[in-house]
Amino acid sequence: MRQYSADLTPPWKKPKPVPEVPAEPGLVVEEPGTGFCGAVIRCEAGTVTLEDRFGKHRVFPLEPRGFLLEGRVVTLVRPASAGPARPTRTASGSVAVPGARARVARAGRIYVEGRHDAELVEKVWGDDLRVEGVVVEYLEGVDDLPSIVAEFAPGPDARLGVLVDHLLPGTKEWRIARSVTSEHALVVGHPYIDIWEAVKPSAVGIESWPRVPHGQDWKTGVCRALGWPENTGAVWQAILKRVGSYKDLEPELLGRVEELIDFVTAP
Repeated sequence: MRQYSADLTPPWKKPKPVPEVPAEPGLVVEEPGTGFCGAVIRCEAGTVTLEDRFGKHRVFPLEPRGFLLEGRVVTLVRPASAGPARPTRTASGSVAVPGARARVARAGRIYVEGRHDAELVEKVWGDDLRVEGVVVEYLEGVDDLPSIVAEFAPGPDARLGVLVDHLLPGTKEWRIARSVTSEHALVVGHPYIDIWEAVKPSAVGIESWPRVPHGQDWKTGVCRALGWPENTGAVWQAILKRVGSYKDLEPELLGRVEELIDFVTAP
């Protein structure tokens, strides 16, 4: 007797098969139901996590024909050897370059005001700076900035960027920054009294950074107001541990550091 298939759907009504694509970290797909587009950052049993260009995460089920890849319908499947997903972004939000070797240091430099500032820049932008070959050095203060810049002697192949705390119109820092006139040096700053304040309060578990009376050491005043130990070095290390990425920093700092990196690495 002739064998018949149990499926009586006419061939022209059957959905065409679609390719199965392993959900490898970094693969950019779109979930058509929501329009959410992002890169795969994690694939677990039955679900995939996407991250869009703003850093937002969404979790979706691994359903047949569930995603668009370059405009084509695909079925995402768990990679055959699904191990820990490599980060696709650096702490600064830049695209990660796995296995990239540090570039030979440029002649140009970025100076930042204070050791804590340098440690924060290294933690968030360190991977980017090594790829670009940019060295960050810290200044103990900016009172002698014009002479420091003159000694560095910035030029077309050795640009100098400087990050200054509390750079607001009319302040001492603002007047000093304006006295640097070299076209190969860029002085920018954030509005905060101290780099601690550039860390979002939510990152360290407080509602806001306290106001410290004028004339009082700001770090010490913050520790007293919040009931923290007055060992500012130890407190800073605890704050630094709470900073995981650029998302934990205020935009007023992010923009200035990115500006300096672009300036120093410009062709």
